[in-house]
Amino acid sequence: MTYFIILLPLIPLIGFLISLVVPSQNERLISGVAFITTGLQLFTSLVFTIFWIQTGSQVLTSENMVIFKSGSYEYALDLFLDRITLVFLLTGAVLTFLVTTYSRRYLHREEGYKRFFYTILLFFSGYNITIFSGNFETLFIGWEILGITSFLLISFYRDRYLPVKNAVKVFSVYRLADVSILLAIWASHHFWSTYITFEKISDYQLVDRQLQAHDLVGTALSVMIVVAAAAKSAQLPFSSWLPRAMEGPTPSTAIFYGALSVNMGVFLLLRTWPFWQHQPGIRLLIGTIGLSTSLVATGIARVQSSVKSQIAYASISQIGLIFVEIATGLESLALLHFAGNAFLRAIQLLISPSIVSQRIGQYPGVEESSAISLKRFVPERLWIGLYMLSLKEWGLDLFMYRYLWNPFKKIGGALGFLTTRRVGLFLTAVYLAGIFFCFNRHYVPRQLGEWLSIAFSLLGLMMAIKSFSERKNVWLSWILVITNHLWVALAVSCNESVPGGQLMMYLSGVVIAGLAGYCCLLRLRKTERHIGLGQFHGHIQRHKRIGIVFFLSCLGLSGFPITPTFIGEDLVFSHIHQNQVLFAFFVSVGCIINGLSLIRIYARVFLGPGMRSQYELNYRSS
Repeated sequence: MTYFIILLPLIPLIGFLISLVVPSQNERLISGVAFITTGLQLFTSLVFTIFWIQTGSQVLTSENMVIFKSGSYEYALDLFLDRITLVFLLTGAVLTFLVTTYSRRYLHREEGYKRFFYTILLFFSGYNITIFSGNFETLFIGWEILGITSFLLISFYRDRYLPVKNAVKVFSVYRLADVSILLAIWASHHFWSTYITFEKISDYQLVDRQLQAHDLVGTALSVMIVVAAAAKSAQLPFSSWLPRAMEGPTPSTAIFYGALSVNMGVFLLLRTWPFWQHQPGIRLLIGTIGLSTSLVATGIARVQSSVKSQIAYASISQIGLIFVEIATGLESLALLHFAGNAFLRAIQLLISPSIVSQRIGQYPGVEESSAISLKRFVPERLWIGLYMLSLKEWGLDLFMYRYLWNPFKKIGGALGFLTTRRVGLFLTAVYLAGIFFCFNRHYVPRQLGEWLSIAFSLLGLMMAIKSFSERKNVWLSWILVITNHLWVALAVSCNESVPGGQLMMYLSGVVIAGLAGYCCLLRLRKTERHIGLGQFHGHIQRHKRIGIVFFLSCLGLSGFPITPTFIGEDLVFSHIHQNQVLFAFFVSVGCIINGLSLIRIYARVFLGPGMRSQYELNYRSS
């Protein structure tokens, strides 16, 4: 039985690898590979479920698969299965099979036919890795795959402005959730002081003993989990991204944002329930977020003019209620509610084009309702105020821009003095001085050494912010991302003695990905005049191979799972002490901004309508 929990995540991954080598012109073979893969996954899941129930429904775990080990640090993959995993497994298998079958004809003769199916299979691989994860490290791998496949499918129509623009918006929120998980891993290392799995945190006595000894760290860990879950499931204040994600093809919106991906926050809360169930403040926070989101999203859904936006906000509202159910300890009801909501929203989104086509040309006559309206019991001014707030989506988009991203842009604007030459000369001199102090610690007092670490991490954050706000020079933006990693490595080295092998692991990924991306830009410059960041250039249409290599370089530089940079970032956080909150904050915010800057560079250079577009651009989403 244990082999099944290794086989089930492998099936979609093998299907994804096979689909990469299938010729793009052979639609039947492309869709056939996806159809057989998802069908086999569904059949295997059903057979496994029957055997699992007959054998007593025991919790299953796999042996730890160690990927990297250095001293006391160990990065291992761990798989885990219980009834939560099983509900998400069956729901995901059925819906992915149905959507794959639906898409075979729906996307016939679409330019990105192959791209759609191998992205769906990659998404399904990430989904299975997430639900089978037995520790935070394994969960983070699937979590990151879900984020990058979301970006690819929202920007599926990559020659249009709005899909690409909204894909970057959605990825920005996903990046916030990713780094919240990374901080949760850091807090978990200090909280447990040993390797921990989701199976071990089911032990109430162990959790209670650790919470009494490290109550502040335990609270911080729980808050990071809640932030990650709220961002991934589009709960307040992150709700505005979900309707923007509907720019992709209808099948992908059905499976991603109606059914599976949007419920990953629900899964995270259910999986970590044994840890925070005895923290009343955290349960109150989750319940408050869920209830307020449900009320706000219900009002917004009722005034939307787009059918997809209505379904999106209706799904957000139901997920808010699921958050309330989890906070009150109703696990079985939350699982049932998740499955029902996932199937309903997927079907609604799949049939929405047909409903819209059927309604075209019909006069929207006014119908008198015999039901008792809430309007009669609410003052008119209040009712009009709520209507206007719902029509403006409660200013959620404006809130995200004004209080989250605009401050970074303003700081980046103030760093306009950072040119390529100054970065290369002045900062190099400071960096060499920092290396000297790291190797000659006896010249530096201990307290000054700690402040040097914070100062170097702040300099790295400044590099990331300047890269994010850069609007012209793509070369400078790319170099600044690389220098951010270099400053983080120096800051950690000054903080404590770090084994050389760990630093080499981290910096090797940064250097290789950085050089590969820089070479792609040089190659592109030879044939194209415009490769700046002022607009979307759409060079992927003429330079697909360069675009693919550059995209892989962006993933490697941003710390995509199982890359050297990814393991290196985890190593970096393991060397930040429990009381160094400011240090951890600067490094984590730098990770967020780095990922956003890299995706923005890729989108601006390779995606979009391009310089030669003859069509008028729409700069606002519905």
